[in-house]
Amino acid sequence: MQKDTSLHVPAPSTPTGRVRNRKRSNEAIPEDGKANGNHLLADDKNKYKSMWIRAHSTFWMIAGFALVIYMGHLYITAMVVVIQIFMAKELFNLLRRAHEDRQLPGFRLLNWHFFFTAMLFVYGRILSQRLVNTVTLDKVLFKLVSSLIKYHMAICYSLYIAGFMWFILTLKKKMYKYQFSQYAWTHMILIVVFTQSSFTVANIFEGIFWFLLPATLIVINDIAAYIFGFFFGRTPLIKLSPKKTWEGFIGASIATITSAFLLANIMGRFQWLTCPRKDLSTGWLYCDPGPLFKPESYPLPGAISQWFPWKEISILPVQWHALCLGLFASIIAPFGGFFASGFKRAFKIKDFGDSIPGHGGITDRMDCQMVMAVFAYIYHQSFVVPQSLSVEMILDQILMNLSFEEQRDLYTRLGQMLSGGFQRRR
Repeated sequence: MQKDTSLHVPAPSTPTGRVRNRKRSNEAIPEDGKANGNHLLADDKNKYKSMWIRAHSTFWMIAGFALVIYMGHLYITAMVVVIQIFMAKELFNLLRRAHEDRQLPGFRLLNWHFFFTAMLFVYGRILSQRLVNTVTLDKVLFKLVSSLIKYHMAICYSLYIAGFMWFILTLKKKMYKYQFSQYAWTHMILIVVFTQSSFTVANIFEGIFWFLLPATLIVINDIAAYIFGFFFGRTPLIKLSPKKTWEGFIGASIATITSAFLLANIMGRFQWLTCPRKDLSTGWLYCDPGPLFKPESYPLPGAISQWFPWKEISILPVQWHALCLGLFASIIAPFGGFFASGFKRAFKIKDFGDSIPGHGGITDRMDCQMVMAVFAYIYHQSFVVPQSLSVEMILDQILMNLSFEEQRDLYTRLGQMLSGGFQRRR
């Protein structure tokens, strides 16, 4: 028998003499993205195939989105609800463990119970006044809706407490840690999903313009960053997203801000997009566009006007607000995508789902939209909506909180006060 003369290198040992195998963390991100296949998009050999798949999906998403926008406020809200459900499904499945779930029958149903309770609470708060305005002429429906709105918080709280008790009663020995982690994860999902969606729906009913423009700017920024990175990307932007480049980021920022200014001028001229919806009907809207959407003329400087056939340009005041939205969409909103990238790396997944070919899941497409929707609502309420009370706001509160008899009594007293004041002035 031949003796083995190969060289054996002993493994390093601890002071106690035991061999210790060091465990490499698979969460570490190498300095050179090529080490794990995260090379720059401009150097990707399969980039044209992936671009075609991505472009095909993008075309159908934009076409479907345009159709829903044309159909109006209620259909857009329904689209938001569907998106929420898919996002919740993807996030619920992220930490799901089949083995534990088999030992906890009905546990997934409890998650959806909390989800739809949160949905009832959020949309009840947002749409209650518009529901009242829709059924005002029908006394029976008005009384029913008024009662539901009056006890809305009590109903939602009762449903939540029922779910809470359900959770406590289903706690199972040796499963406590998994169940409580899922309980916490469910509430985190509700905060993430419904925080942004509540602002999104509020934007829709303030005028489709305030939903459509921010959402479109995110899409433009995403596409522009992909195209500029596709052809010119050479300098990595952030380690969390190795394929993101400074060239893509800067090019997308310029394209997004420019698009914001131009698109606001186009969208701002359609009443269907600018009029707020005060009820839940689906009819065509007509309203006074307000000063923000009435064009103002600005003369061109003499040196510039020599190169153009016109001497002045028409600009909507809302276009200046659009620049702020474009600035946020191009510089701040992408950090929602960076956050999602870090989140996926923490859980060692490539995408949240696979429902959109070339893009991943619904949540992968909504990361920046969530950040943008909140900003658009806060900006609109802070810098666009008048801060003082208006007659419409007071009437809305009267219709929502007072019964027919109380409204009649209020109007009678107001009439007496006005007539008395008129007589005193005479």
